[in-house]
Amino acid sequence: MKITINGSEREVHADPWARLLDVLREDLRLTGTKEGCGEGECGACSVILDGEVVNSCLVAVGQCAGRAITTVEGLARGPEALHAVQRALVACGGAQCGICTPGIAVCAAHIVDTGQATSRDKIRQLLAGNICRCTGYQLIVDAVEQAAAEMTRK
Repeated sequence: MKITINGSEREVHADPWARLLDVLREDLRLTGTKEGCGEGECGACSVILDGEVVNSCLVAVGQCAGRAITTVEGLARGPEALHAVQRALVACGGAQCGICTPGIAVCAAHIVDTGQATSRDKIRQLLAGNICRCTGYQLIVDAVEQAAAEMTRK
């Protein structure tokens, strides 16, 4: 099946019932997407599928034929051009152990890119599906707010 991943069309040879998470990590070597719980509860495996944030551990790769996926690797516009959210997470110290960070970055980039980061409460609400066991979320929310401000200035 053909799937557009991070802007490039890819031919994927996998069981249609295989989890998208496993195909991304094992077959396509896009290891930025992490497995946290494997049950769709933590958000560590978040990717953007046709403009919606989804838990890749709950998506069968067969559901992705002809569709577009963005992983954490696809947020950057090249090795020197990180997404505003990625830069802000680094600048604000919004990452700890790193297991949840890719999923949070993907979700936060979607929030910022779609103009939904309108308040701290809204950011917290939209990030609620992404669990971080290392922080109190303050620095993550700071980073999303900073990235949204940067994108607004552009």
